[in-house]
Amino acid sequence: MSKQTDDLFKNIVSHAKEYGFVFQSSEIYDGLSAVYDYGQLGAELKNNLKTYWWKSMVQLNENIVGIDSAIFMHPTIWKASGHVDGFNDPMIDNKDSKKRYRADQLIEDKIDRYEKDGKSDKAAQLQKDLDDALNADDLPRLKTIIEEHNIVCPVSGTKNWTEVRQFNLMFATQMGAMADGAEQVYLRPETAQGIFVNFLNVQKTGRMKIPFGIAQIGKAFRNEVIARQFIMRMREFEQMELQFFVRPGTELEWYEKWKETRLKWHLALGSDPAKYRYHDHVKLAHYANAAVDIEYDFPFGFKEVEGIHSRTDFDLKQHQEFSKKKMQYFDPEINQNYIPYVVETSVGLDRLFLTVFANSLVHEDLSTEDKQDSRVVLKFHPAIAPVKAAIFPLTKKDGLPEKAREIMNKLKLDFNMQYDEKDAIGKRYRRQDAIGTPYCITVDHQTLEDNTVTIRHRDSMEQERVAIDQLRSIIGDLVSWNNLLDQLQ
Repeated sequence: MSKQTDDLFKNIVSHAKEYGFVFQSSEIYDGLSAVYDYGQLGAELKNNLKTYWWKSMVQLNENIVGIDSAIFMHPTIWKASGHVDGFNDPMIDNKDSKKRYRADQLIEDKIDRYEKDGKSDKAAQLQKDLDDALNADDLPRLKTIIEEHNIVCPVSGTKNWTEVRQFNLMFATQMGAMADGAEQVYLRPETAQGIFVNFLNVQKTGRMKIPFGIAQIGKAFRNEVIARQFIMRMREFEQMELQFFVRPGTELEWYEKWKETRLKWHLALGSDPAKYRYHDHVKLAHYANAAVDIEYDFPFGFKEVEGIHSRTDFDLKQHQEFSKKKMQYFDPEINQNYIPYVVETSVGLDRLFLTVFANSLVHEDLSTEDKQDSRVVLKFHPAIAPVKAAIFPLTKKDGLPEKAREIMNKLKLDFNMQYDEKDAIGKRYRRQDAIGTPYCITVDHQTLEDNTVTIRHRDSMEQERVAIDQLRSIIGDLVSWNNLLDQLQ
């Protein structure tokens, strides 16, 4: 990472903390590694992103329904899914720093450095070597690659490495009143299995016909060894997943449809299309016959935000085998029983949050010939902005605060609002710019005469005079979910 991109990422992290979006978990106790809390504005933004996803999946699609499955699940589920035996990452330790790293990520970081240094041929060859080693599950080869390319520990700066070995990422705990009689269970490492084990429940009670989908938003837990890149890689995180059940033989057609649909969903938020790319998986998971990541160009390089996978019928077959319950669907159109195939779309909500935050944070130079000026602004799409509008009385006297409060009390029934009467009006605008508030409403002396106020638009900084009785409909139109959802139709 260059100094410029490193500074940009540091600005994102510091802005998120300074304005109440994201805090280090347990910070007064020196924090807990790779665990974060969402502050007052972060919680609002996160909830709005969940609402956008839920509306686009469940509300707009008649053949998709949502569920909320439990975090604790029967331990045999994780045996059936392959997580007990195969949910591992290749880890390597540095003997001097005592730090542990994912071997493949150390190599990927080296590939990024080669590309940034203009050594594209070296980067391509290293990528091929990495892919070959991963495909062959060749752990000694991974260590050899690290040594051949002089990859050092970021902390100690040395190449004193251990052998590469596999490390299971699931958190285990005990369920039961007595330690001796307790059963070992796991905190779920993904939300997908809660959908698969409820496939028949939803299909029968909802009278669902293939093709149909089940959507879910929920927490998942992975014992990530590497705590880095802020909320990009955490031990406790949130997923937004769709499992779409289709007739065998049609899965790749649906895979392409969902691949296109999901990128369109991201771009509707106002992101630069050049910041996104598809990255096809070279090494497919054992259950998949196609897989792609939607990646975003963060300050530290392109990283996955969402995955689309054609999972075949692996999951339902496994649960049929381990539970001894038939997981079949009778298709009246072809008069046939079969186990459906599945196309999955999986978004990391925390990564999406970071994507939106990084994409929206802008430093603008507003200098003129007469004076130097600048501002920091979060240009969130108005529909997802944590605060929709702020109300300012121009002064703290002459009845202006009372009038502003009167307007605030009416509008807060429909919108998340802020009231601010401290400091000069320009400073108040800058504070709202910094948290992404799209509209500021100023109550001045003219308001008392003709019941009009000034609306200031965040992005253009233009102002217009409007009647108070029109505010609800004006703000409502500007921040409406329709402005986002219409783009997806």
